[in-house]
Amino acid sequence: MKGDDTGLVGGRFLMQRTGGAVGLLSRASRARLVAMLLLAALALAAVGCATRDLSPPPPPPDPMDREHYRIGVTDLLRIAVWRNEELSIDVPVRPDGKISVPLLDDVQAAGLTPTELKEILSREFAEYITAPNVTVVVLSMGSRSISVIGGVNRPGQIPIQRNLRVLEAIAAAGGFSTFAQKDDVRVVRRTDDGGEVEFRFDYGAYIKGNAPGTNIELVSGDTIIVPD
Repeated sequence: MKGDDTGLVGGRFLMQRTGGAVGLLSRASRARLVAMLLLAALALAAVGCATRDLSPPPPPPDPMDREHYRIGVTDLLRIAVWRNEELSIDVPVRPDGKISVPLLDDVQAAGLTPTELKEILSREFAEYITAPNVTVVVLSMGSRSISVIGGVNRPGQIPIQRNLRVLEAIAAAGGFSTFAQKDDVRVVRRTDDGGEVEFRFDYGAYIKGNAPGTNIELVSGDTIIVPD
């Protein structure tokens, strides 16, 4: 009997120790699970914060409200001075926004309209020639472009030489690739306050006439994203 009592006591001691270890492991497992869930929640929150909200298509621009074109870096300009061929040149706008002009050296061009630049050049040339008649023509608008990335055949930048819409830009990029998700095209546009807005373009719905107004006119700096 004494031996049996000893075995019983030893068994209880072993069960207590084992039960305690199991309890400790369970608490540790629960702590790890809580930590993992917390990290997952934080990650989802971060993704949610980083996701752009979809905006309704912007209204079509009013032709009467269009701003005058402003010269930008990499634009190619023609400066013509009547009866002064030696002063007439075709000149690109440098990365610093200036152009090199005979007699005048460097002249700021980026950010000005052609008319504003004409007035400045006319005033500067007046110190050297009588009643200068200056004309400024933008030969190439290299500073205005949009980007098309993802499921197209030729992703990259596309210059805007005229009013350009989503479908035209995709066509210029070689059209949709084989696995392009045509129903979930996105147009990302920067806002004046440094933020971004996103517009959705559903190719299938638009072709069927179910998404009018979504083939929006693009502005310089837009990025078209075609998931694939």
